[in-house]
Amino acid sequence: MNRKIEPNPLTLTNLINNSIQNFAASYAVSFVNGTPLTYSEMGRKMEEVSLLLFSLGLKKGDKVALLSHNMPNWVIAYFSIVSNGIIVVPILPDFTIEEIQNVMIHSESKAIFISDRLLPKIQELDLPDLGAWILLDELSLIKNDRNLVNVNKIPNITVIEEDTAAIIYTSGTTGRSKGVMLSHRNLTFIAMQSYTFQPINNHDVFLSLLPLSHTYENTIGMIYPIMYGSVIYYLEKPPTPAALLPALAKIRPTMMLAVPLIMEKLFKSQIQSKFEASKFRSMIYKTPLFRILIHRFAGKKLYQSFGGRIKFFGIGGAKIDYRVERFLKEARFPYAIGYGLTETSPLLAGAGTHQTKLQSTGFAVQGVDLKINNPNSKGIGEIWAKGPNVMQGYFKNPEATAEVISNDGWFSTGDLGRFDSHKRLYIKGRMKNTIVGASGENIYPEDIETIINDQQFVLESLVIEEDGFLVAKVLLDLDNLEKNIEHFKSVIEDKKEKHLIWVNNFTKEVNAKLNRISQIKRIDIMDEPFEKTASQKIKRFLYTKQNKKNKKS
Repeated sequence: MNRKIEPNPLTLTNLINNSIQNFAASYAVSFVNGTPLTYSEMGRKMEEVSLLLFSLGLKKGDKVALLSHNMPNWVIAYFSIVSNGIIVVPILPDFTIEEIQNVMIHSESKAIFISDRLLPKIQELDLPDLGAWILLDELSLIKNDRNLVNVNKIPNITVIEEDTAAIIYTSGTTGRSKGVMLSHRNLTFIAMQSYTFQPINNHDVFLSLLPLSHTYENTIGMIYPIMYGSVIYYLEKPPTPAALLPALAKIRPTMMLAVPLIMEKLFKSQIQSKFEASKFRSMIYKTPLFRILIHRFAGKKLYQSFGGRIKFFGIGGAKIDYRVERFLKEARFPYAIGYGLTETSPLLAGAGTHQTKLQSTGFAVQGVDLKINNPNSKGIGEIWAKGPNVMQGYFKNPEATAEVISNDGWFSTGDLGRFDSHKRLYIKGRMKNTIVGASGENIYPEDIETIINDQQFVLESLVIEEDGFLVAKVLLDLDNLEKNIEHFKSVIEDKKEKHLIWVNNFTKEVNAKLNRISQIKRIDIMDEPFEKTASQKIKRFLYTKQNKKNKKS
């Protein structure tokens, strides 16, 4: 029977101890093709790791880095660190060597858990604070410059709600990485309140696809299921269709988290391309009644391909394409939407599977206050948040902290949004991305990108301002395009007149759907995919004219 768990105190130490005790015989973590560990077995491994940490002379408040792709031992290391009052520093596996060095030095990490695959990334680095390397695959010490202490039992460390649990370095779309300090209360509160959007219990099965070092997967895809005694499975390989489909068939998950890109790719390759391949199919698909019937049928097949018992497919990290969300809704696929930031642990608003409304990110998390600051005539303004989930601040950066957290505790998200009459939140885009038109009107590039992305053969787009005009950078689905337009790849490569005609026609089609102030002056066809953050947002700053100038100078 489902019941909400409310840890008291709100600490990860209390949370993990409760789960080990109450769900001892339930499965906890496993690789998809591995043997699951029970909560009791996980607890014993945590004791061994905790003894190792204290034998290294580490104490409460010290920092320990965690650099690895997802695996069961990631969870064991994480809870072993935080439950003893030590601060974890999760590092995204796709960080560059330079980014890893910056994080390690800035965080003053004294030890690191690292997977065998990623060892080469740190072997040549000069890290004066780093004294111990622990191989995550084996949970064994492989290098140590610290004095080992003989520890027979784990010291009794008191952990309180206000203690810092994690410092998470964001790889943002602005290019500046900051260390977000999240307390035990921040993280445990959001895990606790996730229940109001989707109740779970120890019979639920999670399949984890997103990096555990990302707050979205960390809090809602790891801490939340651990809190309720659910089992989490991890893929041994990256989540390509070849690896994902057999995993879905094998473990038949009830719960999953994803970024929009996963479902958008599926929609464009399996639904959109098939029904825009001929004029007759396209005409049928544009008729609402037939479209809904097609989506309903496709939804049943999609549900079965996910193992036939998925009840919650959470989508967050970026805005989902309108047409993809409409497909999910008409297909009756059990999707849910969430919105938040690393700085808010991460959830601020969400809509469970029965609450979704097209393009809305749902309602404020219970216990969190949201408001629109200085709304314009359309009710659009910056989203401000206040609650137990708001970060403690940026590590060693009080100036940056003061810029985003007011004296009375309001956190300014940097996102623009509005509420409808039912207090549902709608995101308009990042404030920094907003373009001011010639007449002073606000232009939201994300809205234009949604329209461009709906065009046939478009995978992704980015709208920026150059010399007072709007320019769209577009990544095309060349394989699909070549099937429908003969020799298109060679046309692009040769820069022939046909290519210019096609681009001009494409620009006219897009502009016909845009208002006067949002007209696109030029479309640039991208040669390679956009660079992205861990949550699959395009790193906009890399594609601005100013950034290109800085690179040349």
